[in-house]
Amino acid sequence: MKSTVEEIGSLLALKRHERPEEGYFDEFLREFHQRRRAEEALKRGPAGWWKQASEWISSLGASKWAYGGGLAYLAVAAFWVLAPKDPELRQSAAPTPVVHEVKVVPPVVEQLGALDLRPSAQGSTGEQEF
Repeated sequence: MKSTVEEIGSLLALKRHERPEEGYFDEFLREFHQRRRAEEALKRGPAGWWKQASEWISSLGASKWAYGGGLAYLAVAAFWVLAPKDPELRQSAAPTPVVHEVKVVPPVVEQLGALDLRPSAQGSTGEQEF
């Protein structure tokens, strides 16, 4: 059922006189900030990270199987690389100290045999002529 222009006008005229109770906007603002703080608190910590990760995975669609397979492959590869190969050998073998011998070689500095600094040996721009 469609409303006529007169019905809408009378409804607006009736609603024009309604006013919220005193302190309504202050209470609304306080409740809004409380809800925002509660939402932010839920996003922090392991529970929030878990929720965000699960929402991200659920939004992936068909590609989630590829991501899941890649993560499983990564976990198996990390375990294979990081797992000890022979635990008995690693526990029984004592670490061998490494000894390094360092030889100090003085730097080689070549001295100029003869440097001619006479004014007659200089060019017109003051450069040395060779």
